[in-house]
Amino acid sequence: MAGETVDFTIEQLGECKVPSPIVLSKKHGEFRASYVKDSSFVRNHVNVFEDNYRDNDLSPSNLLQKAGPREFIYFNPAHVTAGICTCGGLCPGLNDVIRAVVRCLYYRYGVKRIKGFRFGFKGFFHEQGFDTIDLTPDAVEDIHKIGGSFLGTSRGGGNRVTDIVDCVESLSINMLFIIGGDGTQRGSLDIANEVANRGLKVAVVGIPKTVDNDLALIDRSFGFETAVQRAKEAVAAIHMEAHSQVNGIGLVKLMGRESGFIAAATALASHETNFCLIPEIPFDLDGPNGFLSHLEERLKRRGHAVIVVAEGAGQELLKTTNEKDASGNKKLADIGIYLKDKINDYFGKKGIHINLKYVDPSYQVRSSVTTANDSIYCERLGNNAVHAAMAGKTK
Repeated sequence: MAGETVDFTIEQLGECKVPSPIVLSKKHGEFRASYVKDSSFVRNHVNVFEDNYRDNDLSPSNLLQKAGPREFIYFNPAHVTAGICTCGGLCPGLNDVIRAVVRCLYYRYGVKRIKGFRFGFKGFFHEQGFDTIDLTPDAVEDIHKIGGSFLGTSRGGGNRVTDIVDCVESLSINMLFIIGGDGTQRGSLDIANEVANRGLKVAVVGIPKTVDNDLALIDRSFGFETAVQRAKEAVAAIHMEAHSQVNGIGLVKLMGRESGFIAAATALASHETNFCLIPEIPFDLDGPNGFLSHLEERLKRRGHAVIVVAEGAGQELLKTTNEKDASGNKKLADIGIYLKDKINDYFGKKGIHINLKYVDPSYQVRSSVTTANDSIYCERLGNNAVHAAMAGKTK
C-alpha cells in the first residue's frame, strides 16, 4: 500500500435524524461511553519516516472514519428488516460475528426482524430452495461455542447481482451484512451499486473475513489469532514425532494462499520450527543453497527437523492449471505433497534413512472455536458493523 492513494470516504444513504435508542454521553471525559461523531477519524499512515515526518495531510484519502454508535441514526429501528450471510471458506469467529450483529440489532437498537441467509449467496436464489432463518438472541445464544458457520457458507454466486437484489427487495430488507473475503466483498460492492441504481435505501455493510490475515490497512483479521494457536498445536505434535525418530522430519502445511502470516506467526510462536516457507519469498529446491541441501545439513547437525510451509509457497516450482475456484481464486498446486515426495526422493537417492511425517491441519484449524481475544475482536466488529448500518452508511 506504500505510495498508494486510497479514498476512505464512506457513502451515506441520507441525513441522520432519528435519535439513537442507545443512551450514551455526548462528550468525552465523563468516564463513560460516548457517541462517536462523523468528524472523528483515525490516521491511515501512523508511521513517521524521514521523508514525511512533516506530513500533516488530513484529507479523506489519509483518514478513516471512526467506528461506533452515533447520536442520531438514519433508520427507524421499528422499520428495519436486516439480513446476514456468510460466504467463502470457513474461518474461526464467523459465529461470533453473527451473534454480535444479531444481539446488537435486537438489544441495542430494538430491531426484531433479522433474517439469516443460508449457505452464502446461494441463499438468495429461489431455485436453491433454502429458506431464510429468523435470527433472535435465543437462536444465536450459544453459537460462539462451536466452529463453522451457523448459517452455512458456500463459494461463488456473487456475480448474480440482479437476482440477489431482487431477493433483497422482495423481502423488504433495508440492511444487509455480508461476511466474507476478497471475492465476497467485490460482490457486495456490486450489490450495493445495483441497490443504488434501483433507488433503494439499503445499507450494505461488508465485514471482511480472511483467516490468512492478507488484508491491507489492518494488523489482524478475525480468526487469525485462533488459527495460529491451533497451528502451533499441530507443530508441537509434529515436533515430538520428528524428535523421537532417527533423522525425523516433520512437515506441516498451513493456510496462506498469497501471504505467509499464519506460517510465520506459527513458526515464531512454536519456537520449534527450523524452516518456514512462505509465498512472499521464492526458494530454490536444489543446489548447494537449495532447501534440500540445507535440510540435509540440519539433519547432520541435530538429527531432526521441523518444516512449516504455507499453501501458496513454492508455486513457481509446480505445474499449475491456471484454473479458478468458485470464488475466483486461482487453484493452487499442492506444495505439501510435492515437498514430501521431493524430500523422500532426495534422501532415498543418497541412501540416507529418514522418517518423514506430514500433516495438513488446515480444515481443523479454520473450523475451530475462537480464542478469547479473537472472540472479543469479533464482538467489536459485529457491533460496529451494526452501528454503521443504523447510521445509513453503505458500501
